[in-house]
Amino acid sequence: MYKLLMSWNIKAGVEQEYFEFVVREFVPGITKLGIQPTEAWYTVYGNRPQILTGGVADSPDAIHKAINSREWKSLEEKLEVYVDDLEKKVVKATGGFQML
Repeated sequence: MYKLLMSWNIKAGVEQEYFEFVVREFVPGITKLGIQPTEAWYTVYGNRPQILTGGVADSPDAIHKAINSREWKSLEEKLEVYVDDLEKKVVKATGGFQML
């Protein structure tokens, strides 16, 4: 298994809209593209990205195919309306908590 790790910070003043987008569009959208969400972490204290999230697929090729698709680009553009400092990385899944 391979994991897509993502992190970002939510822009001030759009928190409610952000959470609605993530629940209604982003998570269902990445699931449809073959990435199974596994975790989402909200940083309350410290100098780290506010959101850390991960999703798995069977191979790195499956993840790269998903994140290079038109559908992904659309989801990412919508996400960037609500967030700053978006980063993503594909790694071999270890089964434990992983960070960028």
